Amino acid sequence: MNEKDRSYVAKVRVSLVRENTRSEPIVISSEDDAASLEFIKEELALSDREIFICLHLTIKHTVISYEVVSTGSINAAVIHPREVFKGAILANAAAVILYHNHPSGDPDPSAEDIAVTNRVKEAGKTLGMSSTPFLNKLSLSWGIAN
Repeated sequence: MNEKDRSYVAKVRVSLVRENTRSEPIVISSEDDAASLEFIKEELALSDREIFICLHLTIKHTVISYEVVSTGSINAAVIHPREVFKGAILANAAAVILYHNHPSGDPDPSAEDIAVTNRVKEAGKTLGMSSTPFLNKLSLSWGIAN
């Protein structure tokens, strides 16, 4: 590659920018712990559209960060595994918990919700994101908002 060719190739740098931090760690040791996080419940409850949130955890299930991965319409949010895990990888997460709301108030997952969850789980296995029985169960729990 000569210098002329190199001038057409963009160099990029990827980094994680934390918006704010907590002074005390949060450890998720049960489904109840994961479902009782006030900051997640607020994000889900305040949205008039479907949103999909990914909570990033260490190997010992200490919360690192969270990300609103997708904001959709009143009845759909577009989710792709690469978007779910982009933030998790940048945060050096070993595991994730997925949250999703239904503004209609119906907590039952749609067929698409289940299909998306299964695609994300498969991608997580490929990436080496660990899971526990309660994390597997919780990742299928939709509409935790209220």
